[in-house]
Amino acid sequence: MIRTAALDALPVREAVPALLSALDGHGTAVLCAPPGTGKTTLVPLVLAGLAGGGPRRRVVVAEPRRIAARAAARRMAWLLGEAVGESVGFTVRGERLVGPSALVEVVTTGVLLQRLQRDQELAGTDVVVLDECHERHLDADTVAAFLLDVRETLRPELRLVAASATTDAAGWARLLGDAPVVEAAGVSYPVETVWAPPARPVRPPHGMRVDPAQLAHVASVVRRALAERSGDVLCFLPGVGEIARMAGQLAGVDAQVLQVHGRAPAAVQDAALAPSAHRRVILSTAVAESSLTVPGVRVVVDSGLAREPRVDHARGLGALATVRASRAAGRQRAGRAGREAPGTVYRCWAEAEDGRLPAFPSPEIRIADLAQFALQAACWGDPDASGLALLDPPPAGAMAAAREVLTAVGAVDAAGRPTARGLRMSRLGLHPRLARALLDGAGALGARRAAEVVALLSEEPPREYGDDLAAASRAARRGGDAYAARWRAETGRLRRALDAVGPAGTAARGSSPTPPLPGTGSRAPDPGAPDPGASDAGRPAPGTGSGAEPRGTGEGRAGDLPTGGGHAAGTDDHAAGLIAALAFPERVARAKARGSYLMASGTGAELGDGSALRDADWLAVAVADRAPHSASARVRLAAVLDEDTARAAAAHLLASGEEVRWEGGDVVARSVERLGAVELVARPLRDPDPALVRAALLDGLRDEGLGLLRWSPDAVTLRARLGFLHRTLGGAWPDVADDAALLERAGDWLEPELSRARRRADLGRIDAGQALNRLLPWATGEAARLDELAPERIEVPSGSRIRVDYSGEQPVLAVKLQELFGLARTPAVAGVPVLVHLLSPAGRPAAVTADLASFWRGGYRAVRAELRGRYPRHPWPEDPATAEPTRHANARLRDR
Repeated sequence: MIRTAALDALPVREAVPALLSALDGHGTAVLCAPPGTGKTTLVPLVLAGLAGGGPRRRVVVAEPRRIAARAAARRMAWLLGEAVGESVGFTVRGERLVGPSALVEVVTTGVLLQRLQRDQELAGTDVVVLDECHERHLDADTVAAFLLDVRETLRPELRLVAASATTDAAGWARLLGDAPVVEAAGVSYPVETVWAPPARPVRPPHGMRVDPAQLAHVASVVRRALAERSGDVLCFLPGVGEIARMAGQLAGVDAQVLQVHGRAPAAVQDAALAPSAHRRVILSTAVAESSLTVPGVRVVVDSGLAREPRVDHARGLGALATVRASRAAGRQRAGRAGREAPGTVYRCWAEAEDGRLPAFPSPEIRIADLAQFALQAACWGDPDASGLALLDPPPAGAMAAAREVLTAVGAVDAAGRPTARGLRMSRLGLHPRLARALLDGAGALGARRAAEVVALLSEEPPREYGDDLAAASRAARRGGDAYAARWRAETGRLRRALDAVGPAGTAARGSSPTPPLPGTGSRAPDPGAPDPGASDAGRPAPGTGSGAEPRGTGEGRAGDLPTGGGHAAGTDDHAAGLIAALAFPERVARAKARGSYLMASGTGAELGDGSALRDADWLAVAVADRAPHSASARVRLAAVLDEDTARAAAAHLLASGEEVRWEGGDVVARSVERLGAVELVARPLRDPDPALVRAALLDGLRDEGLGLLRWSPDAVTLRARLGFLHRTLGGAWPDVADDAALLERAGDWLEPELSRARRRADLGRIDAGQALNRLLPWATGEAARLDELAPERIEVPSGSRIRVDYSGEQPVLAVKLQELFGLARTPAVAGVPVLVHLLSPAGRPAAVTADLASFWRGGYRAVRAELRGRYPRHPWPEDPATAEPTRHANARLRDR
């Protein structure tokens, strides 16, 4: 029996007429309705004609999460008084409950994406509702772009609704062709904000890590809320791990503690979404911000943390990262406390911090690994995604990194078009890395073993399974926990998917020539091919970064894969190592020291102190992250590997050749075989290429400086003189002051000696002064004026020839004061007066002047008064301007 009263009570009912009118007139619409108004439940029923008496239509509702898809289907079936699967069903990865007469099907965006690739017309579907589009998940953006393409080219009658829990709908309205925006008012009650920052500073999150002190603080705030307020408490945390730890810290509270997240058992999810007579604390990820409505909540405790995908393209490391939640997310979370009555939100940060938080969460297309998106776009016929209607274009750098991965695994050709292998990979519902591992691994291990390990990699095992991938597979195989159940379901799905598309090197059964896709380019997968199983493309698999993998060749398949290598064929260790290496070939790693490794990408990797893998010579790193400012990655999941398997799985990274470089202060020449950055074999090279030796010597000069050459005092002086002329006159006089500038012109002044050199000692034999002479402007004749413009010495009135110091900004003439008697004008070089350092008879500084005439008139008297008593044997005339210059004392003057 239809629950009419419950349907009539949903606030969105008031907006339904405007929505139907917008779809009748425009074909697309944006529906803005706060959480709890019925946009997810009533609207699809009305559009399908199951409520409100309209014409019968088939409606597909796309949700970003599996838990939300199941919950929406169950709620709609309850409103109709039916069981799930009759008029309303759902399809998520590994689970489908849709009867033959169902008019509403709730799916994840990943499932809808796969369905569009197989059947771009969506035959039999009249309306598509994209729910929670404000969250900007990558799959949702991609599905919207594909649907708009379908509407424009194939099915203009297909109706499309973008449903958002926020009022920021202008972008979606533009994207949908200036679609009408229909707003529904929600029933909301006042929510009091309590700012509850920690008493002491906590470390900010980095990678997946959250400071335990932060979690302890959030737990204390939950206890405070239970004591100060009535009603159920909804606590928002970033991830499953934090929820589990928080549940442990709340043991003993006078309330039922429930954990709500995508991995929670269905019974727990149902319990959280149903009214309860007992007080509850619901610990939830962001899924409860808008996708789920939890009854009975009067209090929200917001940790202020969220998870977003991040990729380090330079190192090929990608994973979810813990970040500060945006202000928009904070408003959504707070609103959950005021759904049914006045409520309270406890925010676990200071009010002063709130304004510094990001306004909105980052769209995934800007920050996530794009390898899977790039493959979907290629299979759609638009390899660079330039023809897709997207709210934000994909970043060029991330797309380039994604294309490198796709090329390396043989999914696309040089033009970016999907290969036959790439089409098979796209149907597996996996990240392209994992699809490659499944296809190639099945041939070496068999479908079951390959599927088992890939299933482990598609959803990272719980921490208690440890960091050994092979041990984790054994734990999952014998486990009775929720993760093991999901692992078994995913293993079965992957085996069916593999059977549907065929193993590596074969075409899918039933494949046939296919019509072109909407848009440009060629059609992707065969619409008549069997459904490989529901799939959530969703967020990337753990650790699926899209950088640092060199471009491959051909179909990207591994070399001849060993069936056993250093492990017994068919063992868990061999299977885990091979699959992980196939999925992440740039992360095969060789030990540098116990527990410390170098990955083929060039990044270091460290195992935890208690890891059982620390004695392995080789590892295939499946999951790793890197803390900010850390040079090495932290290994979270890996498998023991042998060198033969590493070579085969990462065959495209193998390279051999001569390596001549400056190392340890000299030229090192070797014949080297490498697997990426990992050195496999090295032998001394007796007769290296002279060009490589020359380049290595130049590197040495760059690293250690031109001091490696032989610098006589005359050479140092010549360099300073030339530097002065370059600063003063410029023109043809070369820049010799800067080592980098000189090394750029190495061929002009260090040859032929540099090309004859073979080692560090040979550099020390090169006369730098003789070499610098080659840079003088001989062609213009200016070189002949060197001694005129920048003389090495200047003759002073005493007859002495005094060396000029050109090492500073201004030339310096250091000379005993008595030797300049009678000199009225300051000497100059190249028109620049020298800076005269006047010395005492003992050669110590007495005065500095750039104007001798002024010094004789004034400064000299003070110097004379101070020094004549100390040096009585030397002349100190009252009038130095007319006195006779001398190098000698008074006695020698009298003897002359």
